[in-house]
Amino acid sequence: MQSQSSSSGPELRGSNITLERITSPSDVTNRKTKIICTLGPACWDVPTLEGLIEAGMNVARFNFSHGDHEGHKACLDRLRQAAKNKNKHIGVLLDTKGPEIRSGFFADGAKKITLKKGESITLTSDYSYKGDAKKLGCSYATLATSVKSGQSILVADGSLVLTVLSCHPSEGEVVCRIENDCSIGERKNMNLPGVVV
Repeated sequence: MQSQSSSSGPELRGSNITLERITSPSDVTNRKTKIICTLGPACWDVPTLEGLIEAGMNVARFNFSHGDHEGHKACLDRLRQAAKNKNKHIGVLLDTKGPEIRSGFFADGAKKITLKKGESITLTSDYSYKGDAKKLGCSYATLATSVKSGQSILVADGSLVLTVLSCHPSEGEVVCRIENDCSIGERKNMNLPGVVV
């Protein structure tokens, strides 16, 4: 890319980029970058998939953390139809979910609980337990034997950090200190850094 030079100062990189250049059609035949599109309900129909192909999609990603196999198969069939209609080859990426640990449900129909920094909370491997701000169910049956005192547990993509204080394998419970104020909903993901699940 060339830069325009000015007699009054140094060259400005990209000064030749104009709105017309940005909005004009680009030649994608020599493009080395690939565009990966995650497919979801908003783009599952054939016309929308054709639009993504026209816009440059090279790979369609199917997120198996959501939906079921039948739904993904139906979408794959529509993707193949759209690719055939556009006479293009589209790669397919199946993003399968790995082991999943989730917090449980709440008592009394609560949709959220508010946790305060410095307080303690007990995690139980009894996933049917209806929890509150003092005790919360967890879907991982061997939690109490998998973590140790001082270890961190991350909840809701790390928005809540817990530190393990003690483990009680016979009860299937782990007592933790809450490290930050946080409100969480039901069935939030839980990560155990350093633990092989």
